[in-house]
Amino acid sequence: MTVVDLVRLFAEPLGTAVVLTDTDLERPGPTILYANPAFERMSGYSAEEVCGNSPRMLQGPATNRQLTRLVARRLRAERRFHGVLENYRKSGEGYLCEVDVRPIFGRDEEPIGFLAFEREVVRRIGRPGQGAGGRYRPIAVEGFETGAFCTAPTPFC
Repeated sequence: MTVVDLVRLFAEPLGTAVVLTDTDLERPGPTILYANPAFERMSGYSAEEVCGNSPRMLQGPATNRQLTRLVARRLRAERRFHGVLENYRKSGEGYLCEVDVRPIFGRDEEPIGFLAFEREVVRRIGRPGQGAGGRYRPIAVEGFETGAFCTAPTPFC
């Protein structure tokens, strides 16, 4: 069984978008190996359309370029990234996407892929609170499992 098969087994039923990429962080960026149905619903792209492409295909005019460079730097240095990016649906509509990217490690303790958990969020009005909610809150999505979005610092949550 491959890593893609294992990810597919646990990610297919989730309401949280899940994307698996390889580890090549050089331009044009990592290659998408798998995207679950929740990602398809959120982005408007089918898995067939995104597999083989870089996640950069979701970027557009309002995507913060400094932040996208920070993603690669953090994945190289800390092997993890958590933040909010302005992405674009297939229709061209922009949306805020909270992304939590974690490595999948091979037997030799080296990353063999990156697993991204993604959900659409909206910016909170006013000053952000000091709790876990912070500056953004998730959009209520039918079928979203509150425990599905990772919070524990382990390779698979």
